[in-house]
Amino acid sequence: MSQQSQLVEFLRQELSLPADAIALGLRRSAASPNLLPIVLWQYGLVTTHQLDQIYDWLEASIV
Repeated sequence: MSQQSQLVEFLRQELSLPADAIALGLRRSAASPNLLPIVLWQYGLVTTHQLDQIYDWLEASIV
């Protein structure tokens, strides 16, 4: 499973983001998939606290 797929699963299960919100983020960040967390935040789909949680998860998943 790719890291992006794992991130999407994290967003669904841990942060309970709706599929539509994730789909919008994926569409808007298609050219630069690494920007998905920022795109979600810019569109108000995640809070700054959730953004921190996403980055913590990303950092932990790299190891």
